[in-house]
Amino acid sequence: MQVNKSWGGWNLFELTWLVLFTSIAVGFTVLSKDSLFGFTVFITGVLCVVLAAKGNLMSYVFGMYNTVGYAYLAYVNGLFGEVMLNLLFFVPMNVVGFYMWKNNRTNGKLSMRQLELKRLLLVGAVCVLGSLLLGLGLSFIPGQNSSYIDATTTVLSVVATLLMVRRFKEQWLVYIVLNMFTVLLWVIRMLEGSGEGLLMIVMWSAYLVNAVYGYYNWNKGAREVSA
Repeated sequence: MQVNKSWGGWNLFELTWLVLFTSIAVGFTVLSKDSLFGFTVFITGVLCVVLAAKGNLMSYVFGMYNTVGYAYLAYVNGLFGEVMLNLLFFVPMNVVGFYMWKNNRTNGKLSMRQLELKRLLLVGAVCVLGSLLLGLGLSFIPGQNSSYIDATTTVLSVVATLLMVRRFKEQWLVYIVLNMFTVLLWVIRMLEGSGEGLLMIVMWSAYLVNAVYGYYNWNKGAREVSA
């Protein structure tokens, strides 16, 4: 399957989803008196993941702003694994991903790929082992919160991004698990007094919905390519 890169071609689900979570973000920003900065991080994040599900290059443009903004929010909340992930990995990968997607388009469209079973099992093993090792390392950092959950989201984010830039549909399976853990992470931070916690929970819940849709969209495309 190929995915349209233009701004056109939005279906009813995508438009409804985007309007719904944007409205929720506006509502929470007003009611909780959250900062305009936090709101812009939410909106650019939503646009980034929606456009990624559509194979749109603009995903990486919005993703760059979201990456830097989210790194700052993670820093003030003592989530140093998230800070390192965003600044040291996502910033350069936004650039790499943009050019890799741009160079793998035919007639303005992006093709999707599928992992073999043995490679998928290897990806799973790397995620589990990497999360345990990084969690142990983060646990020794003064001020670190939720070290093993933070480590899990960090490792899953790295793996999902690598699969994404190489156009594998299995990125979305990793993103589904990642988003569940990140929602849990911010629930814990909210219960411990984080002012940005509630908005981040909504944002990552939106990502979770999008990840399910993204897998459906890309899985359908991968089956058509195999056929």
